[in-house]
Amino acid sequence: MSKVNIAPTNDFCPQTLFLYGTYDDEGKPDFGLFCWFSYLSDDGHLGVMACIGGEKLTKDNIHKRKVFSANLVTEKLLPLADYMGTVDGRANPDKMNVDIAIDKGSVLPVPVLKDSPVTYELEVKQFIPLKGAEVILCDIRNVIMDEELTKDSASLEEKLASIAPVSTTAVTYFDWTGKELGGWGKVKEQFKKN
Repeated sequence: MSKVNIAPTNDFCPQTLFLYGTYDDEGKPDFGLFCWFSYLSDDGHLGVMACIGGEKLTKDNIHKRKVFSANLVTEKLLPLADYMGTVDGRANPDKMNVDIAIDKGSVLPVPVLKDSPVTYELEVKQFIPLKGAEVILCDIRNVIMDEELTKDSASLEEKLASIAPVSTTAVTYFDWTGKELGGWGKVKEQFKKN
């Protein structure tokens, strides 16, 4: 197979989607959709590195409280996630007037989505400012996981199929097998707001 040189892109490197949960100044939950999320190992401890570009209410809340949740997005959650990722909370103060099941974190003061099968409770260790974005290094303080995922009754493939995590690349959402689920800003039409 021949190769060509092209401009920088990540079109064929899908990223897993997470809804980051924070509380605002009045103690109300806020969620934003992000995909620049990966893992790090520091002295044998698993951590998270997240990157948030631009100015966002979620980023402001993370700076103020130094904690947030990262809730894995599944096919079931995708319409909500697309809504949360394409509606600006600053321009639309009613963004969070939606019917979603939210719990409190088990270890940190963060909102968590009951319907997410895997949620990380994250505490910020360090902010690394860039020109138009910021990398956030975090300790994983707790993982909230559906109990069925912890059992040996199914293979890893069967567990992934059962939770159906979503990834994204090239402004398109994909299921865990690579099937297209729709474009950014289009899937939210399936989400019913109050």
